[in-house]
Order: sequence, then C-alpha cells, then structure tokens
Amino acid sequence: MVKNEKFITVICFNKFHGKKIFKIGSILKLVKEPDNAYDAEAIRIEMRYAGKVGYLANSVKTVVRGTMSAGRVYDKINDEAAYAQVKFISNENVIARILEEEEIKDLKRDPESDLNFI
Repeated sequence: MVKNEKFITVICFNKFHGKKIFKIGSILKLVKEPDNAYDAEAIRIEMRYAGKVGYLANSVKTVVRGTMSAGRVYDKINDEAAYAQVKFISNENVIARILEEEEIKDLKRDPESDLNFI
C-alpha cells in the first residue's frame, strides 16, 4: 500500500440496491452529515444514477482492518465533498480509496466521468 493511500469501508447499503450497484472503479461521493441523529461524524456515500447508497463505517465492528473510520476521515475532507473509488468488493464489504486532488482534477476533465454527475 502506498503511504498516502487512504482506504475506507462502505456499509449500511441502500436496501433497494444493496451491493449490486457497486463495481470496481465506481466513483463515490463522500458527504458529511453533521446533523445526523445517530452519528455526529457520519459521512454519506452517493453514486451517479443511485443517489445515497450507504455510509462510511465508523465502528470497530464495521471498519475493516486497514481502512479508516468516518471519525478519522471526517476532519480530513472538506465540507463540500470528497471522492473515492471502489477498489475491492467482498461478500460483506465494499472498500474504496479516497481520491487525491490531482486525481479528482483529472477525472473532472473527462466530461463523461461519473464525478461530474454526483
């Protein structure tokens, strides 16, 4: 793993879509939810075509070893949004890597990139 790579675990999947909507390479939008009644550090996950699809894991029971919890990520992303890309999908988890600013700029240059629509 490269030193600057930050991996996250996506949980609480949308009941309609479940995990079937996730594909390796899918772009995810990470949005802070400071008014969330259950977790002050909640980070919502959104995708093109599907809207809200889950949350970033924030419990020792749900955060996959080697990934960052929502609490660790919360202050590292801006208030507007951050983006991640799905890297692994297992029977129980979706693991994504938070994208760096340069990667986001490159994706925004592509008019068909999902990043431009979420």
